[in-house]
Amino acid sequence: MSEILVLVDHVDGNVRKTTNELLTIARRLGEPSAVFIGSGEAPVEALKKFGAEKVYVVDDAEIKGYLVAPKAEVLAQIAAQASPGAILIPSSAEGKEIAGRLAIKIESGVITDATDVTDGGVTTQSVFAGSFTVQAKVAKGTPIITVKPNSAAPEEVAGAGAVEQFAATISDAAKTAQIVASQPREATGRPELTEAAIVVSGGRGTGGNFDPIEALADSLGAAVGASRAAVDSGWKPHTFQVGQTGKVVSPQLYVANGISGAIQHRAGMQTSKTIVAVNKDEEAPIFELVDFGVVGDLHTVLPALTEAINQRKG
Repeated sequence: MSEILVLVDHVDGNVRKTTNELLTIARRLGEPSAVFIGSGEAPVEALKKFGAEKVYVVDDAEIKGYLVAPKAEVLAQIAAQASPGAILIPSSAEGKEIAGRLAIKIESGVITDATDVTDGGVTTQSVFAGSFTVQAKVAKGTPIITVKPNSAAPEEVAGAGAVEQFAATISDAAKTAQIVASQPREATGRPELTEAAIVVSGGRGTGGNFDPIEALADSLGAAVGASRAAVDSGWKPHTFQVGQTGKVVSPQLYVANGISGAIQHRAGMQTSKTIVAVNKDEEAPIFELVDFGVVGDLHTVLPALTEAINQRKG
């Protein structure tokens, strides 16, 4: 059975849910091997819990402080040694750049933003602003696939977790772009938008009042999103924007409130597993897409829904 490399997504050694999803998908293709690039003690036990048979540990002392090019070189060197059947990478902005650089280095095909990967490396993607759903497969070299968050339910299966310290050689060319300053994002207490299992978004119909959106999100343990109209109006920062020019999300549940459903927004959320919309306009395009629709004023519907949810939780 071929080795499947999974690039570990972590924050200071704490493994993120996206990694557990990738390890789960990797088991469909072969034997999962995690690639941990970081400092301190590697989270081997956390990775073993979701099936990692091997953990490549790469000290990031020489990599920290640079952009993504060194990570692409690390993966290329591990791939040269392991000859993996596929390489799975989280489908973040950084992950997709790493995948592109890696594909050039190892002369392989790359598929980005997959929402599913089945036996044989066949992927499912939403393309052309969500107008089509396609299945694709890398036809040359080692398949490199970036996978969207929430594309698989993490499944716990004990793996061997054999640790292999890997000393990568980073070229001078990979160090030509350096990070000179960084600032951590202010914590909101809510899940990260692109990784959340539930997203509650608001649009022009909020009139700038996101209180009902945020109250519902907090009752569900959800992330808060916004349409481009809401962001352009200055009601929410761009980091909240869901859509073709914002963030692409694929949660288990997406609740669109006061959002018309323009193609720009649909491109960012229509791979969600279940979609619910609340809109006063019964002719709004968003209703063509949803699983459940409510024709009504969000300022009336959402408080009632939030109250009902909190009562059931209580």
